[in-house]
Amino acid sequence: MNPENALTSAGTQNASVDPAQPAPWHPIAIGTPGPEFEALPPGQYDFDFPDTECDGWSTAELALRFASVRGARHRYYRQPRQDAARAAVHTATGSIVFAVADGVSSASSSEQGAVAACRAALERMLHLLDQAGGPLDLRDVACHAADRLRELTRWRLGGRDPEFSEVAGLYATTLVAGVVRPQPEGPLVELCRIGDSGAWALDRSGGRFLPLFSTKTGSDVLLVSSTVTPLPHVPDPLERTSRRLSSHEALLIGTDGFADPLGDGDGQVGSLFARHLAHPPPPLWLAHLLDFSRETFDDDRTLLTIWPTTPEGQP
Repeated sequence: MNPENALTSAGTQNASVDPAQPAPWHPIAIGTPGPEFEALPPGQYDFDFPDTECDGWSTAELALRFASVRGARHRYYRQPRQDAARAAVHTATGSIVFAVADGVSSASSSEQGAVAACRAALERMLHLLDQAGGPLDLRDVACHAADRLRELTRWRLGGRDPEFSEVAGLYATTLVAGVVRPQPEGPLVELCRIGDSGAWALDRSGGRFLPLFSTKTGSDVLLVSSTVTPLPHVPDPLERTSRRLSSHEALLIGTDGFADPLGDGDGQVGSLFARHLAHPPPPLWLAHLLDFSRETFDDDRTLLTIWPTTPEGQP
């Protein structure tokens, strides 16, 4: 989609410009926008956590995009982005492994915990896919990520074995990790969750968001709780699910910075993303969409999406 047309359809102002000198992409306002200000730099040692990250590529059967943006609150208070996302392809099977994490704000180095948990989860899933073709042992994946956080804490403490509270106090993070395997019957999704990040199947033909885990806004939710039980805790049983994607569906994984304004998906945010995720957008455009402005929604936002493609690899 042409970015100028897309911006106009999203409800922003777009004046006629000289094609040789295009105007910058103005923030997409949804409802009442938040305040405008120039982002402040994070702390001097937070250079490994850029304001915005995005990635995108396709295999013969799957297309992937993800973006992660720093929220307005962290931009204003000079704090780093605490969300992270990582994805990789398992070459032998054509499967995509992925992880999305949301560092818990009460942990002093949660941005490091989020990245470390994602990396550890991907490493373990790629290793397990090398070993066997059956369902992934996602509990093993989650425990491997928790062990990585303990290793980081042990290093911070000079080699002393840490208490659980010390690991959580430094690196606590949510985690959604899983794999999408291309199969003749359609891509098979296997994923697990620790904490309150979300996952959805987007019906691209109808624009509906089907939650794959329980949500804060579901009709069966009587009381919304802000309590999160993140890594390094690994619950037993581990919350997990699987789903076979149809040709008109896409898999979405997002932190609560995306999930909270999305709600049930039937409002303005859902309409915007259903329209622009009908097909894989350019990665930079996904990052721009995700950085929409809406009053009171100022958390970091991360969204990872996987689409089935035709055998020729075209979405």
